[in-house]
Amino acid sequence: MKVLVLNAGSSSMKFTLFEMDHEKVLAKGLIERLGSDQPRLIFKRPDGFSCEQTLSIANHVEALKAICEKLVDPNVGVLKSMTEIGAFGHRVLHGGELVTKPTLVNNDVKQIIRDCFTLGPLHNPANLAGIEACEVNFPGVSNVGVFDTEFHQSMPPQAYLYAIPYELYTRYGIRRYGFHGTSHNYVARATGAYLGVPWTQLKMITCHLGNGCSSTAISNGTVVDTSMGLTPLEGLMMGTRSGDLDPAVVLRLLEIGKTPKEIDRLLNKESGLLGVAGINSFDMRDIIAAEKRGDQQALLARRMFTRRVVKYIGAYYALLGGADVIAFTGGIGEWSAYAREKVLTKLGGLGIHPDLEANNACLGKPGVISTPDSSCKVIVMPTDEELMIARSVIETLKK
Repeated sequence: MKVLVLNAGSSSMKFTLFEMDHEKVLAKGLIERLGSDQPRLIFKRPDGFSCEQTLSIANHVEALKAICEKLVDPNVGVLKSMTEIGAFGHRVLHGGELVTKPTLVNNDVKQIIRDCFTLGPLHNPANLAGIEACEVNFPGVSNVGVFDTEFHQSMPPQAYLYAIPYELYTRYGIRRYGFHGTSHNYVARATGAYLGVPWTQLKMITCHLGNGCSSTAISNGTVVDTSMGLTPLEGLMMGTRSGDLDPAVVLRLLEIGKTPKEIDRLLNKESGLLGVAGINSFDMRDIIAAEKRGDQQALLARRMFTRRVVKYIGAYYALLGGADVIAFTGGIGEWSAYAREKVLTKLGGLGIHPDLEANNACLGKPGVISTPDSSCKVIVMPTDEELMIARSVIETLKK
């Protein structure tokens, strides 16, 4: 079966087309700047072919139509007809407490997505628009929603509740939901397969480190805790997000005249590595390059990032009562040997020791980067959220 995976954002639509008999990517790309006067389609095939074109489209329905036209283009496309697509898989940010697994989209599921607009105001409306675009263009073809929050719904109440009046949870749903769930789910399963052990028999800490960063403690297939909270702002220091901070910081910002909208932008778009390093970049490669040139502010930013990751690994190691494996993934986790080294050299107190040669050699591929005498294995495991979504589509349709 061929599955088209879509990730619809407010101003973009990413796509990946899979042949699931062999889990093969046939084409991928995105439409960016959707809503502007010059949306652009980027189309790539695994054989190295790529092309770009400027479009005249206004919404997600037209964006999906443009993608499909490219997929069946007789000169560059990979399909003879869109009837070859058996189902659509959709990345959806927020499913609240009601969605605990990938689900076939119907009116009830669409209402859940709408009900979570207040929890995911930037993403959920766009995610729903992507689903409805498929319903308009391809009536009768199955749509499966895979939610970023679903993997974390196995957390116990002592992990997901905040120490605020309980009524705020029961009336308004204010709690920890966790995000990057599709990535953590994929990495947990892939780690077990790589080690030759069922992932449901492992205690592991997964660290998704990129522009967005999160860490999750998993025991025997159940999420024990995760770093992101009500929104993706909580937890680790990120590219432009602050991560953990004293809530009174927000009150102080209000007192000095910042509006809620300005505070939201400051904490989500202007903080993290970007806000601290002072080099007008949130890219860890740029931060490290500046650090090695002697830039003290960049050094400070990288040290803060390292410290926060170490703190979460240490906390989760204690919650789990020890770990069998720590897995690094995401753009930084997979590709920055330097960032990983700085984290691992701080974990000696847990009996974890990096194999520096293996670490430097392991870029963008699976591999063990800890020494044989370490208390647990540390590995690099590239994530593949699109493949996880496509697999979820197949499993859901079988059920």
